[in-house]
Amino acid sequence: MGSIAVDVHEIPVIDFSNKELKSGSHTWASTCDQIRFALEEYGCFVAKYDELFSNNEIDTQIFCKSKDLFDLPIETKMKNTSEEPFRGYVGQIPQLPLYEGLAIDRATSLEEVRKFVDLMWINGNHHFCDIVHSYAKQIALLDEMATKMVFESYGVEKHWKQVEALHSHVLRFLKYDEPNQDSDTTIRFLPHTDKNFTTILHQTQVGGLQVQAKDGTWISVHPKPSHFLLMAGDMMKVWSNDRVRACYHQVSFSGHEERYSMGMFTFTDGEIKVPEEFVDDEHPILYKPFDNRKYVRFYVTDEAKKIKDPIKAFFGV
Repeated sequence: MGSIAVDVHEIPVIDFSNKELKSGSHTWASTCDQIRFALEEYGCFVAKYDELFSNNEIDTQIFCKSKDLFDLPIETKMKNTSEEPFRGYVGQIPQLPLYEGLAIDRATSLEEVRKFVDLMWINGNHHFCDIVHSYAKQIALLDEMATKMVFESYGVEKHWKQVEALHSHVLRFLKYDEPNQDSDTTIRFLPHTDKNFTTILHQTQVGGLQVQAKDGTWISVHPKPSHFLLMAGDMMKVWSNDRVRACYHQVSFSGHEERYSMGMFTFTDGEIKVPEEFVDDEHPILYKPFDNRKYVRFYVTDEAKKIKDPIKAFFGV
């Protein structure tokens, strides 16, 4: 499946740097409506977020640090392990020969970042630790602000604190190698939806991120320094009783360049349920109370791989 040039679609860009964006303001209410439309129509939107760039060029430094990380020996990177799927080192996979990723679980915790750093560098790396922790906190703030606005847009803000208390953030460093000279590979990561609640992806100079529209065409998300793609994952789709689309996306680009990007994946650590406000005669409840971690564990099983719709199989009423 290759990329298709698209002119009729454009992912909405929403400005989170607007000084008028304050809770209770007209700008806030209008932005909530924009977010809701974007998630229902595309499963995502581009967040313009200048806050990250007022802090010692942290955006530039995070990608420099990412390159340093991937330059480490493979034996060192493979120390990044986890009992949970998708939370440790991923690489050397025949189906994804050009992809490599490392992860810091609960990355907003300075202690967890230090554990990761001490695992990668025997003598530590204080600068890496400071940059990554600061970056993770800023991206988590953007995620929490945007998700709170989703709740408000649907009039279910009374449920926000309960869900917010269950959030945890996994920061992934992502690298896509250049193909060898005999390969014309363009699909670097196969089309998929994410299995968590929300994801924020940040590209550097080399683009490649694409989102599929409802009509099947692919929309390229072009990299800009202050632009972050916020995507709804499978768990937001379930939580919204199918009002929100889970964003179907891929990484596709040609040429012989390495590509680095960052991903913040927000999970819900505990059971939540579809708000009663999403259920009525026209919208019968579709899902039982759900647990994000249990679903991820199920998703990687041989049983789940044989099922066309693992979400409905696992959570469906």
